[in-house]
Amino acid sequence: IKLLRLPEDLPVIVEIVDTQENINKLLPFLDETVKEGLITMEKAKVIKYRSGKRDS
Repeated sequence: IKLLRLPEDLPVIVEIVDTQENINKLLPFLDETVKEGLITMEKAKVIKYRSGKRDS
């Protein structure tokens, strides 16, 4: 018995954080791959960044 069935056409958000140069390299791939949807590019202001790595 399935308690919850989700439709296959639910909205999806994919966020990519990278340099402007790398994002620009990705745009042709996205243009070719995304057949339906919306692609936006936003500037991000990083307030704090923490890595899981510890200093030695």
